[in-house]
Amino acid sequence: MGFSPKTLKFLRGLEANNNKAWFQVHRADYEEYVLQPLRDLVMDLGDFMLDIDPSFEITPAVNKTISKIYRDTRFSKDKSSFRSTVWFTFKNQKKDWTTHVCGYFFELSVNSYRYGMGFYNAASAIMSRFREMIDDNPKEFLKAISFFDKQKTFVLEGEKYKRVIDKTKPEIIQNWYQRRNMYLVCNRKIDDALFSNKLVDDLACGFDMIAPFYNYLQKIKLQSQH
Repeated sequence: MGFSPKTLKFLRGLEANNNKAWFQVHRADYEEYVLQPLRDLVMDLGDFMLDIDPSFEITPAVNKTISKIYRDTRFSKDKSSFRSTVWFTFKNQKKDWTTHVCGYFFELSVNSYRYGMGFYNAASAIMSRFREMIDDNPKEFLKAISFFDKQKTFVLEGEKYKRVIDKTKPEIIQNWYQRRNMYLVCNRKIDDALFSNKLVDDLACGFDMIAPFYNYLQKIKLQSQH
């Protein structure tokens, strides 16, 4: 079925009425207009994503690939009961995935959506190993990002160190080398593609484009565990 204007209507309503009573009244809307379209997207992309990484979790279910609508407020400054932003991820299922595993993601909010690949919150050891690998073989790194300057879909985001780590690195490398955290992301305002089959095509095309860099980051993860 895909997303519809009713998806955004539900998310706006939840954002304005973030309480259990409102959610219970509108639970059926959540199931039909939010959760089911997320499941459909995961199913539509699942086999394709296994071609990128056979170890991806592709089960179209909450807590597997799809985010919980309930917020865990125990360790969060945000004490609202529900999330008005929803997402799914394709990643390896590991206890330390937030810091040591890179993955693909799609995220939908009230006024925008985005998709891409990278780390949720990369461990410092991961990023240190990333820089070591660039130092050891800059040609391999440049090959992994050779797609980047030829496209206009993704931008590189993530916090940077203020201090320049290595002033000798060329400009093409510096933007990556300075990162404290790192992910490639396509940021979009709500558009017609969100409500059509074009969304699946856009995600598949984009995810495939950045696969060489995903594979490079996978090497970092594996080597950092030895």
